Amino acid sequence: MRRLLAGFAAAALALAALEIFLAQALQPLDNRLLDSFTRWHAARLAPDPDVVLVDVDEKSLAAMQAEAGRFPWPREVYAELLRGLMPQQPRAVVFDIMFSEPDKFRPQSDQAFAEAALPYRANLYFPMLLLDARDHASGATAAELAPLIGLVRRPEADREARIAVVPPMALPQELWRGGTINFLEDDDHVGRRYALRTTVRGWDIPSLPARVALDLGYPLPDAPDLRLAWRGTARGLPSVSFSDLYEDYGRSLRKRPADEFKGKVVVIGAAAAGLGDLRVTPLSGTQPGMEILATAIENLKNGRAMRAAPAWLPFGAALLFVGLLYAVFARNARANRVAIGLGVASALALAASWFAAGRLLLIPLLAPLGAAWLFYFAAATAAYLKERRAREEAIAMFSRFVNPHVVKQLVERGGLEGEGRTREVTLLFSDIRGFTTLSETRAPAEVVAILNRYFTMQVEVIFKHGGSLDKFIGDAIMAFWGAPLDDPEHAKNAVACALEMADTLLAFKAELGELGKSFDVGIGVHSGPAVVGLIGSERRREYTSIGDTVNLASRIEGLTKEAGRRILVSRETMERCGNAFDFVSCGSFHAKGRAQPVELFEPRKKS
Repeated sequence: MRRLLAGFAAAALALAALEIFLAQALQPLDNRLLDSFTRWHAARLAPDPDVVLVDVDEKSLAAMQAEAGRFPWPREVYAELLRGLMPQQPRAVVFDIMFSEPDKFRPQSDQAFAEAALPYRANLYFPMLLLDARDHASGATAAELAPLIGLVRRPEADREARIAVVPPMALPQELWRGGTINFLEDDDHVGRRYALRTTVRGWDIPSLPARVALDLGYPLPDAPDLRLAWRGTARGLPSVSFSDLYEDYGRSLRKRPADEFKGKVVVIGAAAAGLGDLRVTPLSGTQPGMEILATAIENLKNGRAMRAAPAWLPFGAALLFVGLLYAVFARNARANRVAIGLGVASALALAASWFAAGRLLLIPLLAPLGAAWLFYFAAATAAYLKERRAREEAIAMFSRFVNPHVVKQLVERGGLEGEGRTREVTLLFSDIRGFTTLSETRAPAEVVAILNRYFTMQVEVIFKHGGSLDKFIGDAIMAFWGAPLDDPEHAKNAVACALEMADTLLAFKAELGELGKSFDVGIGVHSGPAVVGLIGSERRREYTSIGDTVNLASRIEGLTKEAGRRILVSRETMERCGNAFDFVSCGSFHAKGRAQPVELFEPRKKS
């Protein structure tokens, strides 16, 4: 069994390693589980008040319809916003709205926006889009773009490299301070990370939050992307409706605080559902893109980021789970108890993963838990089949000696006691008289047939009275009562069996006809303590009884011929029978191996 368990353990760990280090088929499920942990913890964290959104929401679209028309609005709208916002000295104003094409019909609007922005260009940031790799050949040279959009040249950079980006062409190049805002999604189309830089042929293109962090002095991780650590809920970050600000800045006497945005990072974007900037994140299936951008800036500002656990950690968990399961199954623990323990351990492991997610560490556990449960089901199935096979063998073996009804009770109770133990029992020995004469006058096959027929009839009688057949000893039968199931009336049942065996003998003699005249039996019965259990060698054991009680019962059977009686019982048996039978004293006899004579009785049915 241990070798089989070791094979199961090796297979489970091999599958876990394959999943963790290569296949990652469970990663989408792991991601969903970890997303739920992340969402729970994020909802209980207050957003950073120093990162504020100015939201082009549904209210703004409706409120500004009359003055600005349908979105996209004339750029002079943003000029008015900047004239009211920038004197409050925000630390940075970051646009999440593309200004990629000049307004051909209202060039003066673009001019007004540029004039309002230029005095504050050190604090203004605009987004760019990085196009697909197949478009780079038609892009501008990296060397030309580098001073305009802040490309970083690596030592191995290709001087002839071209990069296709979409800068804010509606604005003069002096305002092209910014970075890319390309949405970075995982294989399951959920955005959990934000790019910090993208390298094209040795040139690093900064993302918008990375450029803001670099200019504001926030530490920038040496990594291509940032795994976002969320705060609050989707649409739960501090925000102000664009139209509210626009309306207030148009008043001669403003109602809003004059220092509302002092020292803050302001992100201007569009969360209105109809404008198409909604993304799938761990927090929501429709989270505004500007909230993702704001979260990346907040993470860099506060040095926060989610971390993925190294692959060895979940594999170590698989080793621990499978190792513990192997140990308990090797000790023959009950499968149902192991299942309860594994269920508790799984819940604790998931709780630990949940706790770690609150500390910004993501630990995927489905692979190690899957390996553990796979091993459990394999080991439990093997243990069940082994137990069933052992029971079937025990039933097949024991049914030869015990009434099938008794066998059923033993199975329901859980089987036999493995080691011998002392019990109060009654022993019965029955020996055939005249068998030698019979065997000398008949062919061996005929003798065996006669003997088998006789044993079959008498064994049925033993089983009928709840006895256990110990063994056949030549032409003798040994049986006992009081084991393997407790029987408070073992003496009475044994004597009743002996009386019916005598009746069965008469019926058998009638079957034999002339041959049965010399066929007779002697039956000895004695009650007392005996050691009963599976006794023998490691290779072969028998369920039997041993001890002085057994020996005396055999001696009593041997005295039946001397006493001239077919059935003899000891005083111990007679006293245990109470008034169930009539007993006739046959006197005291010397039994071999005993110093004191034995008083014997002949039982008779109540008249």
